Amino acid sequence: MLESNLKQLEQLVGTLLQDNKSLLERNESLVEELQALKDENETLQLSALEQEELQGQTAARIQALVELASAGQSSEAALNQ
Repeated sequence: MLESNLKQLEQLVGTLLQDNKSLLERNESLVEELQALKDENETLQLSALEQEELQGQTAARIQALVELASAGQSSEAALNQ
């Protein structure tokens, strides 16, 4: 009976070691995937900031053009009077 219990214990320990190895490999894979996602997230955030800055510059240029066009219309209206 002791022999069969020892045999069963050996099998269980072997299974646990194998499962532990699989879990460690999966954990390592998840850590690498997490780092890749963090890097991608950082890149996307930087890109969003750049786009926001460009959008602000574009809005300022459009506003300047609108003001220029409005000033031109005012000058033209004054000349026509």
